[in-house]
Amino acid sequence: MKPLHLERCLRTVEADKAVLCSAARVPYYPLVVKKARGSWVEDADGNRYIDFLASAAAVNVGHCHPRVVEAVREQAEAFMSYTAVYMYHEPLVCLSEALCRITPGNFPKRVIYGLSGSDANDGAIKLARWTTGRSKIVAFQRSYHGSTYGALSLSSLSLPMRRRMGPFLPEVYHFPYPDTFRPPFSGTDEEIADYHLDLIRRAFADYIPGEEVAAVIIEPIQGDAGILVPPVSFMKGLRSLCNDHGILLIAEEVQQGFGRTGKWFGIEHFGIVPDAVILGKALGSGLPLSAIVAREDLMADWDAPAHCFTHAGNAVCCAAAYASVQVIEEEGLIARSEEMGNYLMERFRALQDSYPLIGDVRGKGLSIGVDLVKDGKTRERHGEAAAKICYQAWQKGLLLSFFSGSVLRIQPPLVITREEADRALEIIEEAMRDFLAGRISDEVLKTVKGW
Repeated sequence: MKPLHLERCLRTVEADKAVLCSAARVPYYPLVVKKARGSWVEDADGNRYIDFLASAAAVNVGHCHPRVVEAVREQAEAFMSYTAVYMYHEPLVCLSEALCRITPGNFPKRVIYGLSGSDANDGAIKLARWTTGRSKIVAFQRSYHGSTYGALSLSSLSLPMRRRMGPFLPEVYHFPYPDTFRPPFSGTDEEIADYHLDLIRRAFADYIPGEEVAAVIIEPIQGDAGILVPPVSFMKGLRSLCNDHGILLIAEEVQQGFGRTGKWFGIEHFGIVPDAVILGKALGSGLPLSAIVAREDLMADWDAPAHCFTHAGNAVCCAAAYASVQVIEEEGLIARSEEMGNYLMERFRALQDSYPLIGDVRGKGLSIGVDLVKDGKTRERHGEAAAKICYQAWQKGLLLSFFSGSVLRIQPPLVITREEADRALEIIEEAMRDFLAGRISDEVLKTVKGW
């Protein structure tokens, strides 16, 4: 393996440490991005990498897609932003019409914008409380919704993320999310689903009056918990439970939206329709933009300035987002995501036969979790393996990360080719062999913090 030349990268990393707050960084390796195209990234020293992270699932159409770049250029030359709080512009209307069309539900909808998935989660809480007149919110353990106070209040994944920053928003109640790989008992998916639904039913009967709950906010596929896909019966049962109590069901699609899972949105895998959808990340194709798309009746009389931001829905971001929607549709990237996702999962499951280190392979489309374990029976997480394998993969030319302590995060741009995917798989297998042979130093653990 040819060593990476990292002179400029390392200088930049040291300069970064001197001026940037560590609270905003989860480091994996000293990569300093200089250029990115499609499924490739080039660092400041000219090293090139296949991208299996897609900037945290935020560039689904690939880095610097020509259609998106042209849309940004044209809009930036016209005007970059004039606050949509006071004035109007066409890119905002074009994008809003597209979002109302592609999000689930055959009913009139409205859209409201922000700058990140975090603020969209805050907005969903505000909207639910406003429109229902109720205060309580149901969320799920090991969920991650962002780092603003509302999003942090919904999240239940990382103790450091919440330490010494409370109190958080009141009346947010967390319930276990169905994990069929590490379930609370041995049973069928349906039995596990009903067990988790019954925890909510009993809470509504005993100490959280269902008629006081404004919304259930859920990632239909939990992302940072390790790509957990719940049983279909759980999601259908949750929809029924919400209907029974007049509770809004809000799908948090920040990570899994825009074709990532082989459908426009993750909730579509379960055959149910939410009352609202929370969007971010890939919406702006790398530019800061978020949105809530909800039933028209929920937003019709929501008073300003309940969710206003000076630069929310700015013209350049809207132009990029609208171009991204067009690219996904015209290039068939949703079908491509499903096809490539099935291919990658088959390849990883074949590796599982040779490497017991791989405890589980799960996901939908190009949102895949490869769960590394110390023991196949106990399913104890293998965080050291995940950290070392990701670091070694980077040194061999692949950007790979992990979350949930032990789960390799496989979320490449939807435009990735079969050849690029095959090479990435070769690198991952090489890194696994290096780990099992003890060829990766413990020194890398000082660099790789992970998530």
